[in-house]
Parts: sequence; structure tokens; C-alpha cells
Amino acid sequence: MTDFNRTRAQFRLPDGVIYLDGNSLGPLPVAAEQRVARTLTEEWGTQLIRGWNSAGWMTQPRAIGDRVARLIGAPPGSVVMGDTLSIKVYQALAAALALRPGRKVILSDSGNFPTDLYMAEGLIATLGQGHVLRVVEPEAVEAAIGDDLAVLMLTEVDYRTGRLHDMAALTARAHAAGALTVWDLAHSAGALPVDLLGAGADFAVGCTYKYLNGGPGAPAFIYVAPDHADTARPALSGWMGHEAPFAFDRSYRPGEGIERMRVGTPPVIALAALDAALDVWDGVDMADIRRTSIALCDLFIGLVEATCPELELASPRDGTRRGSQVSFRHPQGYAVMQALIDRGVIGDFRAPDVLRFGFTPLYIGADEVRAAVAVLQQVLDARLWDRPDYHRKAIVT
Repeated sequence: MTDFNRTRAQFRLPDGVIYLDGNSLGPLPVAAEQRVARTLTEEWGTQLIRGWNSAGWMTQPRAIGDRVARLIGAPPGSVVMGDTLSIKVYQALAAALALRPGRKVILSDSGNFPTDLYMAEGLIATLGQGHVLRVVEPEAVEAAIGDDLAVLMLTEVDYRTGRLHDMAALTARAHAAGALTVWDLAHSAGALPVDLLGAGADFAVGCTYKYLNGGPGAPAFIYVAPDHADTARPALSGWMGHEAPFAFDRSYRPGEGIERMRVGTPPVIALAALDAALDVWDGVDMADIRRTSIALCDLFIGLVEATCPELELASPRDGTRRGSQVSFRHPQGYAVMQALIDRGVIGDFRAPDVLRFGFTPLYIGADEVRAAVAVLQQVLDARLWDRPDYHRKAIVT
């Protein structure tokens, strides 16, 4: 059994705060402070450029990729770190389309994170080959998979509602139609068990600053199924993805396997923080995470519906059909969330009316859930949200 008291002690959590926003940015692991300091002073500070070899900076993306692979059901050597999630979406989608040259349809859903759709639109315009992006409601995805489909591109957990797609079933359906799949695991990695290899996923991408607690702007990851590792064509043929970067060839030759999906120089300091954050997962059983997160979410839903009737549940009621978050709707959702944050309960808001709460068993327990609902009830019953400053939207919501 996972010792959640042990994992809680590994985070720096401010006094008086109930943090229900780890689905947007995970809190600071204590070990990350020490690791980053050591990277700055003992590696960069003393080894200077020699650190690329002596401190292992150049091999960080593969080594840390293997650590992430363990959490998403991927074999060693199939995941590499670097760049941003948007870039990894572009790479994965471009590679998948190149493997299906006779097909023009990309299928996604309205619950996909907008940046994935933006990247698809940009790639379609760049290619200029007549591809189309078809977007349907989440419930209509399976029925929309046809023989013209090139790539099914989905985020496994809906960022607004937490609705969970059946990765294995939809991947099998796409393969039966001759298509490939690209899965975004931004709200899955570290939140629930993922089995990319078992599900037969072709490509997957994800960020590491949410449930993996890598810090703001932490590098993203990309997974390429072993069957495609040496045939996937990198759309972004960066120096680090070259077969021999320091041969300084004038023409690009893709690296072996997952190495070809590297693009730019590794963000060494950010990767050091992520590497330390991943230490928290040593000894953590994803089945324990999943069981506990469902219980916490169910407790939250039950208490909110019993005490805050003006809120409308936006997430699936069945915990097995949710990620590790719960969303409620309120016409003044933004102001309500600002009032909560002002009183130490931190969630976030997603337009047009969604209050979003993330539940991470690594540092959240039933006591925090009950205390958060008590504050939420107070904010609603007394209309504490109805202050002008709570209605003024900040840049980040």
C-alpha cells in the first residue's frame, strides 16, 4: 500500500492553504529545491560546459523519459523529454499523418484542449495537402471513426469536465479502420493508470507540470510505439534529433528510435527539477492513486451536492469515467473561485462557467476535502463572491 503520509511530507505546501489545483500546476517537491541548487552550483557553477558530459546533461531527456515511461505503461526507450507540449503534439501528429499518406481526416473532439486543435490547424495549413480537422462531441467519437480517417487525436481526460475516454477501445476502433492514434496525457500522467503499450497507442504526448509536479514550464514528453520508432518521420528536424549531432553534417539524418523526436537543447535546470519530482513516485502504486482519487472525488461531489445546491455537476458521476478532477458549473464561476482562493481553497476556473478542482492523493486527503466544501458553502450561502474585485479577470484564470 502506498504511504500517502510519506508522500505528503515530500511537498512544500503553504500553511492555511488547501491546494486543489494540482491538475493545473503541481506543488513544489522539497527535493526539487535541493536538486536545482546542486545543478546550479555543483554542476553549472563548477563544471561549466563540461557538465554536458560529466554531469550527464546530454542524456537527461532519455533517462528521465524512461522514468516517465514507467508511469504511463510505456517500455524503456520509447519516451523522450523536451520542448513544450504544443511542440510534441505537432511532432506526433505530423509523424502520424506521414505514416498514412493516402488519408486526409484528423478526428478530435470538442473536449480536447484548444492548443491541440490549434496545432492541428497550423499543421494542416503548413502541409497544404487537403487535410481536414473534424471535431465532434466526445460521445460521438467512436461513431465518427470511418475509413477515411488518418489520425484520431484525443486528450484522454477532458480538461474541463474530467470525462475519461476509453483509450484501449478507441485505439482498437481506429486501428480497425486503418488509422493511427495520438493521445494527449496532460491530465492522465500521474493521475491514473495508463497502459500505452497494452492499449496499442501509436503516439502519446504529455506535460509534466501538473500531476508530475515538475514545476511551471516543465518540459513535455513524447511517446512513439516501438513499431513506429524507426519509421516515424520527424517534422521538426532539430540538431538534437540528428543521428550524430556533433558530426555537424550539412544534411539531416534522423536519430535512432525515440532519439529522432528530440528537437532543441535540453532544458537542463528544468529537467533537474523534474527528475527530483519523480523521486516522489518511487514506491507509489498507481492503483492506490486511482482508488484514493476516486474516493476523494466522490466525497467532494456528495458533500457539495448536499450543501451547495446552486452548483451543477459538470463531471461524470461515475468515478471510473472521470480523471482525477471534479468540475461544477455556476453562472458566476469566476468570482466564486476568486472568493475561494482568497480564503485559502485553491482551484481554478475554465470558461464559460466551470469551477475546477483537482484531487491528488499524494498530498490531499479527506480532511482537506471536508474543509474545502465548508469554505465553498460559506462563500455561496453568504454571497461572498459578489465583490467587484472578484469579478475582475486576471490574465490566468
